[in-house]
Amino acid sequence: SLSPVMHNDAFEHLNMDAHYHAFLVEEELLGEAVRGLKALGISGFNVTTPHKVAIMEYLDEIDPLARKIGAVNTVVHKDGRLIGYNTDGIGFVRALQSISNEPLQGKRILLLGSGGASRAIYFSLADVGVKEIDVANRTVDKAKELIAARTADVNSVALSLEKATEEQGNYDIIIQTTTIGMHPHVEHTPLQICSLKKGTIVSDIIYNPFETKILCEAKEQGAIIQNGIDMFVYQGAL
Repeated sequence: SLSPVMHNDAFEHLNMDAHYHAFLVEEELLGEAVRGLKALGISGFNVTTPHKVAIMEYLDEIDPLARKIGAVNTVVHKDGRLIGYNTDGIGFVRALQSISNEPLQGKRILLLGSGGASRAIYFSLADVGVKEIDVANRTVDKAKELIAARTADVNSVALSLEKATEEQGNYDIIIQTTTIGMHPHVEHTPLQICSLKKGTIVSDIIYNPFETKILCEAKEQGAIIQNGIDMFVYQGAL
């Protein structure tokens, strides 16, 4: 994980008396780990896969957006209480806004994948007023489940990856949220980029490699591309 490097550099730069350390916690020991961190008075901690859902039962309070997403990646220890948040989605939205020349609200967006990251991004985009978000997944029923959980007024269609390939030219922004294309399987892609419209943004939350196959293909088509580093930095700063 790059998190310790980023956070400790920030602490040093800000002259803060703090240290960020990574711990490997087995699933069956999660509850004990949380109780230990609370007893030690730790200011807060991040949670990563596979604990983002399971952590919720050990917290005193959960932020409404995190509860809607159904996962927590950040815990703050305040006044003896552990409060859970999800910064993945809003971190991504801020990263996306940083490269978009226009407001996101009027954009038609295609999300690839329906896992935890996709869910966080979907609800966070809806939270800032995006009205058209389609979801493509290898298993279409999983995409339908994500869409069915929405509470905001969002127009969404569940697509197969094959249908998404055919329809890609209809979208302003395509967001790749799966692990497909991550090192070492860099030759794989969830979507063959072949017919983007001018000015399309293609964003991949993967940052290893810096340019996945889908981003390389999108760049060849003249798209604006973004890897996962921006999301990583923005969500870490929240």
